[in-house]
Amino acid sequence: MSTETATVKTEVIKEAAPREPLFSAKNKRLITDPLNDDNPITVQVLGICSALAITVQVQQAVVMSLSVLFVMIFGNIIISMMRNVIPSRIRIIVQLVVVASLVILVNEVLQAFAYDVSKELSVFVGLIITNCIIMGRFEAFALANSPWKSFLDGVGNAFGYGWILIAVAFFRELLGSGTLLGYQIIPSSWYIENGGFYSNNGFMLFPPMALIVVGIIIWVQRSRNPKLIED
Repeated sequence: MSTETATVKTEVIKEAAPREPLFSAKNKRLITDPLNDDNPITVQVLGICSALAITVQVQQAVVMSLSVLFVMIFGNIIISMMRNVIPSRIRIIVQLVVVASLVILVNEVLQAFAYDVSKELSVFVGLIITNCIIMGRFEAFALANSPWKSFLDGVGNAFGYGWILIAVAFFRELLGSGTLLGYQIIPSSWYIENGGFYSNNGFMLFPPMALIVVGIIIWVQRSRNPKLIED
């Protein structure tokens, strides 16, 4: 058999091989695993700084989660599309340029359309550039996988990061201020000064309380899934 014939047969076999469905079980796990068993905050212990700093209010947590979602999805796709042309020696620099460009875009949009929230988030939007979750997914996944899989990975990890932030902010704002998204939730008649039985827990507004709430979430996760308990 000639070399040319063998090459043609190999190409035919490759073309005949079944293509993986877009939402195969393996691809679905790219979204579902980071929500629980491989959560970037509670399992990988990444992105803790923002969980401490911007979870005093649910609004801030939602905006930060959406910002990270945008940066991670488009960053993963861009890095994946460039993976075959990025020299290995400068890959970290390229990744930083990509994430910095996306973060600048997010910051400009926030300042234009949600200035008050942008002012409250302050430097923490800019610190998305150094978020270990984003750089870690660029390096560990996007550089070695197709744009579609990188998109799914970005969605999964961003949502896994976001729901933890929002959950922490929910309890901190509710118990610390008696509000959610700025709306009064706990009736004023419940407060001690009005003859009731309740008083806001001011400690919930301090950063260490975010660690305690995250710790409780970690404890609940490991109680439900013993596989996450380290030896």
